[in-house]
Amino acid sequence: MTRANATVVVVAVLALCSVIAAVMATGAPNSHTPEPLDALIQAYPQHLKAYDGQNLVWQDGTRMPTPPEVRAREPEQRLSDPDVIDMLAWDYTFQPPTSPPPTDADPGRARHQPFFIKMYGDCRQGEVAPNLEKVDWLPETLGRTLSMTRVNGAAQALRNVSQELDQLDPKYLKFLDNPAGTYNCRTISGTDRLSMHAFGAAVDINVSRANYWRWAKPDDRGERPWQNQIPYEIVEIFERHGFIWGGRWHHFDTMHFEYRPEFRILYARTNESR
Repeated sequence: MTRANATVVVVAVLALCSVIAAVMATGAPNSHTPEPLDALIQAYPQHLKAYDGQNLVWQDGTRMPTPPEVRAREPEQRLSDPDVIDMLAWDYTFQPPTSPPPTDADPGRARHQPFFIKMYGDCRQGEVAPNLEKVDWLPETLGRTLSMTRVNGAAQALRNVSQELDQLDPKYLKFLDNPAGTYNCRTISGTDRLSMHAFGAAVDINVSRANYWRWAKPDDRGERPWQNQIPYEIVEIFERHGFIWGGRWHHFDTMHFEYRPEFRILYARTNESR
């Protein structure tokens, strides 16, 4: 290769590097975006734009530091101080439960609070309530009304759930006829972290027919055995419309459903690739 040709090659390489750097600076999608983060971007396209290898990039240009893969951490650390990718560390399955969840597996229970505050607003600052919509809860049989955020289509998703639940056999009404509520600007019991109810993106159905790990009596080993009364016919309808169920958690909360469409997307992608 002549010196002139070598110079041309060097110049071309430098130009290519400049282009790549410019693309990265604009937050263009990384072709190697990890599946969990790609599922988040697809689930919330009105908010999220891309992953640049170090940050989750929001549509307004905000960069939220995000590691490319899940770190090795104790389960309690992952719950008490999760980063974005920790939220998807545990696999969520969309199959009828045939056994209790694995010990300390709580898919969806880890939530990076800054992520949800940026997306839904901070209820403590009055930012969530203006986005609430009234949703008729089983209008044909119960005629109740619940409040849900319209952000990300959560209210419409709950409306779709309600319409399908309304068509179930009346024997299921006892689990649905006294919902504990949706929006509530509060923290998770026993913590200082905001509940998904504080974002208007969760619903609790009838408490008297549900089980919650904090209410369960410990066994001889100090464990609180998984318990559930909620029929899978109800769970399946919620999950089909983008909600996850607290009954799939080791720290079970079987009355609880929250809008997290990223899990459905990730589950579908993972199973398609197998």
